[in-house]
Amino acid sequence: MKITEDTSILVTGGTGSFGKKFVGTILEKFPNIKRLVIYSRDELKQFEMAQIFPQSKYPGIRYFIGDVRDQQRLIRAFERIDIVIHAAALKQVPTAEYNPMECIRTNVLGAENVIEASLSTGVKKVIALSTDKAAAPINLYGATKLCSDKLFIAANNIKGIRNLSFSVVRYGNVMGSRGSVIPFFLDKRREGILPITDPAMTRFNISLEEGVDMVLWAIKHAWGGEIFVPRIPSYLITDVAKAIGPDCEYPVVGIRPGEKIHEEMITTSDSFTTVDLGHYYAILPIQGAYSIEEYCKKMNAKPVEPGFSYNSGQNEKFLSIGELQNLIKLHIDPHFSV
Repeated sequence: MKITEDTSILVTGGTGSFGKKFVGTILEKFPNIKRLVIYSRDELKQFEMAQIFPQSKYPGIRYFIGDVRDQQRLIRAFERIDIVIHAAALKQVPTAEYNPMECIRTNVLGAENVIEASLSTGVKKVIALSTDKAAAPINLYGATKLCSDKLFIAANNIKGIRNLSFSVVRYGNVMGSRGSVIPFFLDKRREGILPITDPAMTRFNISLEEGVDMVLWAIKHAWGGEIFVPRIPSYLITDVAKAIGPDCEYPVVGIRPGEKIHEEMITTSDSFTTVDLGHYYAILPIQGAYSIEEYCKKMNAKPVEPGFSYNSGQNEKFLSIGELQNLIKLHIDPHFSV
């Protein structure tokens, strides 16, 4: 599917870090897009976003107050929408552990509501955002996102004759997103102490721009039923600390409940249905409207080796301290210096 000026797009959780970057990218390419709906719960964030992207400048933009827990509101919002980007979620691991049912209501039941609303209206494509924590999850947040992924993939089995497909984009930690380690370290370095959870800890790294580009690629190329995973570098948590505060102390404080030493995006169990697309991997549905052989032929892909896994600790590419410093300056703080 190709986005044009005549396309109508809705983004759930549209006032979040991803939503703002996605909306800005779309409006830069298509300032007169037919309809671009920002759907979220927080009226203050919508007000602030409307100062950046006003309707007077972008006539197709709309701001809808609503919750993904409310199926009827979603159905109303999805009317005359072609593409839905589902970015709304409760994402904080400790918050989910302390408030499990709230996380389930938003991340799992909310996903079901997005699916039902898409089936009830004229939506043509749904791209749902996932997380590396959904692969072999050990915390509730990851478990709810795994459930969400499964729901969206299985939704392709019940679409009937509708011209509609559901796919998932799964990627790692977004550099500079709210609550992530780099802004935390940038703030803490004034105190001269950067707490380290575990010296061996690694994480995947992706910029907001790369995340948006991946979703745009998925809109254009997804068949339905894929979980797309990007080839992205990793970093050592100790290298992030050295990049930001080389003269700071690094006390080891231990990992938080539900936290992994290394993040994983493709498990060995997934390897039997995973294909390599070059810049991305795709975990294909076990039961779908197409075979792996057919997908590989038309997408110029190749199956990965059985037993393949993709985790941040065994990645081919690790960011150096210098590369981390350059990325911080490019994506987070242009005035950053050591």
